[in-house]
Amino acid sequence: MIGSLSSVFACIRHAHDARLMVVAGIVCAIGIYASFALAYHAARHEGRVRTYWGLVSVTASGCTAWATHFIVLLAFKPGMPAAFDPVLTFISLSCAIIGIGTGVSIAIRARGTVRQFIAGLVVGIGVATLHYVGQAAYLVQGGVSWDLGLVLPSIVASLPISGLAMVAAASRNRRIRACAAPLLIFSIALLHFCGMAAMTLHFDPAARFPADAVSPQAITPVVAGVSFALILLAVLGWRFDIAAKVRLRRDRRRLRELADVALEGLLICQGDRIVTANTSVERLSGYEPGLLSGSFVSSLLPGLDIASLPEREEREVQLIDATGHAVPVRVLRQEVALGHKIQTVIAVRDQRERLRTEAQIRTLAFSDALTGLPNRTRFFDLLAVHAASRRERDQVFAVLMLDLDRFKSINDTLGHGAGDLILAMVADRLSTTLREGDVVARLGGDEFAILQLGAGDLEAAATLATRIIRAIEASPFMLDGQFLYLGASVGIAIAPSDGDDPAELMRNADLALYAAKADGKGVWRRYDVSLDDKVQERRTLEAGLRCALIEGQLELHYQPLMDTRTGQITSAEALVRWNHPERGMIPPVEFIGLAEETGLILPLGDWVLRTACLEAATWPNGISVAVNLSPVQFRERSLVANVSAALAAAGLSPQRLELEITEGVLLTDEDRTLATLNELKASGVRISMDDFGTGYSSLSYLRKFPFDKIKIDQSFVRQIPQDPESAAIVRAIITMGTCLGMSTTVEGVETLEQFDFSVAEGCATIQGYHISRPLEPTALATMLAAEAGNIGLVSAMNEQVPSGFADRAKALDHLV
Repeated sequence: MIGSLSSVFACIRHAHDARLMVVAGIVCAIGIYASFALAYHAARHEGRVRTYWGLVSVTASGCTAWATHFIVLLAFKPGMPAAFDPVLTFISLSCAIIGIGTGVSIAIRARGTVRQFIAGLVVGIGVATLHYVGQAAYLVQGGVSWDLGLVLPSIVASLPISGLAMVAAASRNRRIRACAAPLLIFSIALLHFCGMAAMTLHFDPAARFPADAVSPQAITPVVAGVSFALILLAVLGWRFDIAAKVRLRRDRRRLRELADVALEGLLICQGDRIVTANTSVERLSGYEPGLLSGSFVSSLLPGLDIASLPEREEREVQLIDATGHAVPVRVLRQEVALGHKIQTVIAVRDQRERLRTEAQIRTLAFSDALTGLPNRTRFFDLLAVHAASRRERDQVFAVLMLDLDRFKSINDTLGHGAGDLILAMVADRLSTTLREGDVVARLGGDEFAILQLGAGDLEAAATLATRIIRAIEASPFMLDGQFLYLGASVGIAIAPSDGDDPAELMRNADLALYAAKADGKGVWRRYDVSLDDKVQERRTLEAGLRCALIEGQLELHYQPLMDTRTGQITSAEALVRWNHPERGMIPPVEFIGLAEETGLILPLGDWVLRTACLEAATWPNGISVAVNLSPVQFRERSLVANVSAALAAAGLSPQRLELEITEGVLLTDEDRTLATLNELKASGVRISMDDFGTGYSSLSYLRKFPFDKIKIDQSFVRQIPQDPESAAIVRAIITMGTCLGMSTTVEGVETLEQFDFSVAEGCATIQGYHISRPLEPTALATMLAAEAGNIGLVSAMNEQVPSGFADRAKALDHLV
């Protein structure tokens, strides 16, 4: 082995012209530079231009290897005459071009180090074929023998070096790529000098060259011409390279300027290294301008594998800023041709504001905006989770439904703003009443729900329900200097005995809540299967009421009002009754509340108004009709038009219609209420305040609003004349009405003593069972006809109308 190396070095030192060897090295370096420069130039283009310059690069590579080989052959001093076989010389050039072209073609289509290495082996085979075919073309006057101990190792050693040279040429690392040309030169030199050292020449004076043999002097111009062409190609490639670098710098500058305008952060990378970064990503990461250039993507965005990130696919990662804090970002990768290079552009989008917004949206979606408590959706989700957990762990929990008592009157009288403040206060009290782990939610309106975890039995749930009721009722709520008193009713359903499904538990707790409210409010009730029957009854009643409105099952009865001065009937109050086909006559107390809850009060109230006007039109002219208006009706903007239409359809004079409203109507939107009352008053309709003294009575209402009459509630009348306080209140109201020019009506007069007191105090009209019970239209018409015909009133009443009129007859006798 050592002897073989010695012979190689001896061949280089003594058997070659040093000057020509230097020329061969220069030509080889220039040719390799030209080949690589033209190859890079071809890579920057597409289509035919790419193919053309690729072929030129391959041809230049083959010519480089061929010219280098033949210059070194010309530098060889054989010590005897020499010549060249022209056919083998041409074949050697063809082998170089074909072999290198095939290897480069494989390298272009290949991805990965192994395939690039295989492409390099193909190039090495082409170069080895060139060398030994070229040496076979070298003729001497004599014979040639070969030392295979040098030939085979030269081929075996040069091939992997060529493979490594191709791998280096395909690398994205500039330093590794710079090693490609030296490795290729070393491979070519190894083949040539080992091949020359392996050749032993034997001089034979009798030997003759073939007739077509070419002398060294004749082939020298050919080699020189090829070398000159390589120099020209190298200059051309150099210019291409300079132009490409200028274009790359210009593109980078333009891209940086464009990136700085972008609101998103942009990183331009080569592999894992950041080439440049725009102002937005520098601001996001907290780095000074320019400091990110040259750093690594993996340090800025740890956990992000650029190579595995598909293009145009967003991925959420953490950005580590200059202070070491993690910033949530979303990245998007895009490969961009920049100059002749493919570079990676990573768009970096700050996600902090989006995450905050999403958190706010989740809060709004699952929280009650007024109280901050979980809303119905969130409560149902939590209930579903605990129901599933209960089935797995056999745990018991309770669902409590809570509804505020007397809240509606506060909301109606003080307005929705005050109601919202009260609800927020209630939420605070409930939150402080619960144990840690229990959940309270606002379902809507004044309805709350509580999830009590670990409620082993009814006693625990009942204890919590009692504590809640006391917390609400124990102390009043202070609002604008007023003390407001509320109560609470609670319904309880315990899992699994009262249901195992979230919807079933909430439904059953709601049924228990209805039972608590029906039992007088301010109490708690547990779900019982009998409550289902009540709910079914309520649904049946609602459906029946809707049917009653359509099929005409409703009818009006009228309770007369008597003038205390003349003893004559002056008006009658219309009272609705439901003549059910199966249950018979249903009093309004059983369905008016249901009508208000379901919204049926509007069509029901409109029917009462129109029917009362039509029937009153058949009465004597001096008799008027009184119709109650619900707060829901009064808030309708079409009220005045509806009243006018009812009067016009019936042909009834407006002066004969009296509309009764409660004090609650006056406390919401006073300006609009006053405008509505003034419109009604201007049309000739009379306005009466019903149930005066039971609500939030205020003398300012009597001054502000145009009332014709005050009706004193029967709750005061029941205690007179025995109760001094009730008597004083009734006396004060009658006196106040007289002073304000308003007539007064005492409701609920059932005894002669109550009648005597009311007349003595100056009440204008009296209404109640002592005068008459509510009458059917025919009975009322008979009574009115009797009075109009001057028939003896007492006898007419006793003979033609029901028994309630006997009391009225006594009252009339008393007046006389």
